[in-house]
Amino acid sequence: MEGLTLTGVLRKAAGEFPSRRAISVPGRLDLSHERLHQLVDDAAARLAAAGVSPGDVIALAFPNTVELVIVFLAVIRARAVVAPLNSAYTEDEFVFYLSDLETKLLVTNAEGNAAAEAAAAQLGIPRAAASLRDASGTLELSLPDGATTADVAVTPLAGRVNDPSDVALFLHTSGTTSRPKGVPLTQLNLAASVTNIRSAYRLTESDSTVIVLPLFHVHGLVAALLSSLSAGASVALPAAGRFSASTFWADMRASGATWYTAVPTIHQILLDRHASRPEPVYPKLRFIRSCSASLAPVILEHLEAAFGAPVLEAYAMTEAAHQMASNPLPDDGPRKPGAVGRPTGLEMAILDEEGARRPPNVPGEVCIRGPNVTKGYKNNPEANKAAFAFGWFHTGDVGFLDADGYLHLVGRIKELINRGGEKISPIEVDAVLLDHPDIAQGVAFGVPDDKYGEEINCAVIPREGAEVDEAEVVRHCRKNLAAFKVPKRVFITDSLPKTATGKIQRRIVAEFFVPPAKAPRAGA
Repeated sequence: MEGLTLTGVLRKAAGEFPSRRAISVPGRLDLSHERLHQLVDDAAARLAAAGVSPGDVIALAFPNTVELVIVFLAVIRARAVVAPLNSAYTEDEFVFYLSDLETKLLVTNAEGNAAAEAAAAQLGIPRAAASLRDASGTLELSLPDGATTADVAVTPLAGRVNDPSDVALFLHTSGTTSRPKGVPLTQLNLAASVTNIRSAYRLTESDSTVIVLPLFHVHGLVAALLSSLSAGASVALPAAGRFSASTFWADMRASGATWYTAVPTIHQILLDRHASRPEPVYPKLRFIRSCSASLAPVILEHLEAAFGAPVLEAYAMTEAAHQMASNPLPDDGPRKPGAVGRPTGLEMAILDEEGARRPPNVPGEVCIRGPNVTKGYKNNPEANKAAFAFGWFHTGDVGFLDADGYLHLVGRIKELINRGGEKISPIEVDAVLLDHPDIAQGVAFGVPDDKYGEEINCAVIPREGAEVDEAEVVRHCRKNLAAFKVPKRVFITDSLPKTATGKIQRRIVAEFFVPPAKAPRAGA
């Protein structure tokens, strides 16, 4: 049973590596795996004693702090369901998510979160605040009535045995083409996912990383935090509670980091800083991981040249408790720029519209099944019927497996640009844009067109100090793309709308640059 639950996997790691560092906040504190395990069990018992029952949804609104990690794991240990939310949401957004989750309790840090608290008050949801003064103390939890859990008689958690089928984590999809869907993930889903990631990258107790992504998102939460803890490895949380390019490499050196994982936007920020203000020395890394958005081959090459480590692009989504495929470590096989690697710990198939498998190198929908995959969206039978057709989970991505079993993505089904019957992959156009030496960021997207149904546009951000105009972008694309794939309009800009995790959503970009009346419908 121990290997079938996330709590069991983490308990085993704490037992095997009790004295090794689990979490550090540079300049503030270090927690060993044993100490973290004690804090989590103590906080879980206090939550249970305060009335948190199995199955209750507990929402968290924190920056990336050690308190967030402890409360997150404590909620799961108490057999409740944890729902980490973006602390930057507006009050209206908090109202939607807290209501959709059927939240029983909101927990914030001691400083609080005005928007989240206002939303909770509007919905009649009680709030607690968590703080850890030092590594030797206990986590202080202030309760809605002004008491603290220190005032509550604490009983052991012996009666609450975590089961593989327990829903442990509740997240929402990023909603790239529609209203966000609720994704419940079980103890088994999470245990399987961290085991797959740990195996793919051979993570051990000697590894360490700095978390640069928000812990309300599955990428930072599962790939960086939970996978590391499950291996007896360590993670560092930036003192500011969020990513900062100015302190990133200092934190990496201070924590003895051996790898990091990030979205392409953050990789690009680090490359830009390297070009303008390089570090005197970079730590020797085993690998750099990229996920959550397509990484252009040219960016991969620049990363490897700048930081001297193999860059492994991976493929993941919330519904799979994160990772589905990854390029391997150098000792385990070649890495292929432009491909997202081989399946990791699950079954993968490329299916046609009738559910039949496509042969190698023939595109179709990427479909998966395995113990890390959610059993279905919350209260959404229509979406579940479509998503689980033919006995597979349908990712909504178009791709193909090559002769070596590596997955190559073409794009989201709903983001492919249909120009007069020709299906254009925006990912292909993105890669060409980013191959231009004066373009820092670029994204292609479809817009309605009276003649062709859809036409292709793009938006680009020039590199600092560089000048690039529409004619130059079009010339570069004509040189590297078939004529029908060349963007018909180019927007030169200094910013692109992104999600909280740095992901560029084409639908939002299209609506940003094209007047709403002319913008493509969501899902078009």
